[in-house]
Amino acid sequence: MPQQLPPLNALRAFEAVARHQSFTKAAEELFVTRAAISHQIKHLEDFLGVELVERHNRSITLTKAGEAALPKLREGFNTLADAVHVMRSQKTNESLSVWVAPSFASKWLVPRLHTFAQQHPDIDMRISGEAKLVDATEQHGALDELFRAHEIDVMIRFGLGNYPGCQVEKLFSVEAVPLCKPSLLTDLPHPLRTPHDLRFHTLLHDETPYVGRPSWERWLQLAKVEGVDFKRGMHFNHVSLAMEAAIDGQGVLLSMDALAQHDIEAGRLCIPFPLSMPLEHAYHIIRPKSATTNQRAASAFIAWVLAEAEEQEENKLA
Repeated sequence: MPQQLPPLNALRAFEAVARHQSFTKAAEELFVTRAAISHQIKHLEDFLGVELVERHNRSITLTKAGEAALPKLREGFNTLADAVHVMRSQKTNESLSVWVAPSFASKWLVPRLHTFAQQHPDIDMRISGEAKLVDATEQHGALDELFRAHEIDVMIRFGLGNYPGCQVEKLFSVEAVPLCKPSLLTDLPHPLRTPHDLRFHTLLHDETPYVGRPSWERWLQLAKVEGVDFKRGMHFNHVSLAMEAAIDGQGVLLSMDALAQHDIEAGRLCIPFPLSMPLEHAYHIIRPKSATTNQRAASAFIAWVLAEAEEQEENKLA
């Protein structure tokens, strides 16, 4: 049988005291009290039946027994550290492939993704925002083949939620709102105060190619605004470009509130009028029912995304 060893905490306390030549500094390193360090040293000495530290009024010194044991003790701790490193290096992280529309990725998902990484450091993420898959997904009644062909574990889609062969969870509904740089509300000669003031401002159009995107024509009809040409202004083929133009103060953009939340909270954008237009489409998170790989990682990601979406809705109601 191996020889009985003293408690590891007592050995760690002695090594720290010997290295610092101080009970106080050893206590700070190990996040315990000075009294706890003194107790551990006394416990170790009682266990071994030999004095290790000589205590003076304002200093300490090691006894011959303490000095003789210290090199081997340090060697032992270094060996333990090496063993722990070896064990950790054998751990294989799970990987998770998530496809999401580029606009949703840049404006909603990525600003939040650090919290998922903190909660699940053992999951390696691969985020894909290939725009060509937007059209491809519209052409598939069932998405199983698309998931397999592109090795996708989870997909976040903007649509009606009818995806045969998939597990579908609705993230949140969205509304179309006007967005602009806050300074446009006060800039002279035409401060933006009512929807009718839009006739003095440039309209920014998000023409990202997806079904269900909002249009100025419908919003102006809802707001009962006349005399504004809904076709004029600047047109962009990507919502991120349109939002950058709005942030720069180049005009007023009509886009989805969820995509603008991060910029609104940062004070880069604001909603000038409290008139929103509900959209029929919504964001959903989907995974094939037949999926057999990365189950734990996918479940963790889906739970996290749903929690983030719920928090967003609660903040909206607050």
